[in-house]
Amino acid sequence: MSKKMLGDLMKQAQKMQQEMGKIQEESKKKTVEASSGGGMVVVTASGAMEIVSIKIEKDVVNPEDIEMLQDLIVAAANEALRRAQQMVSEDMGKLTGGMNIPGLGNMFG
Repeated sequence: MSKKMLGDLMKQAQKMQQEMGKIQEESKKKTVEASSGGGMVVVTASGAMEIVSIKIEKDVVNPEDIEMLQDLIVAAANEALRRAQQMVSEDMGKLTGGMNIPGLGNMFG
């Protein structure tokens, strides 16, 4: 491989790294929602894999059945995080043209 080809390859890699950084920052600002219990619990997560908010309808709050509420929160939170990870993967896929680059999917989680 010539020095020019190597230099061009390095420039392309740097440009892709910069683009990935931009996409990461943009993804962190995006949010997704997931619900459980027919919408009784709604969790919003960001592309930074953080729970942003949890909304709980008062009808689902039963002091006699706290376990059900806990299960609904866990289910909605896990789904919200799964959707956030999928959103970030799709955003990165736009940059990579759908190529599966090892380790790229784990950069956010």
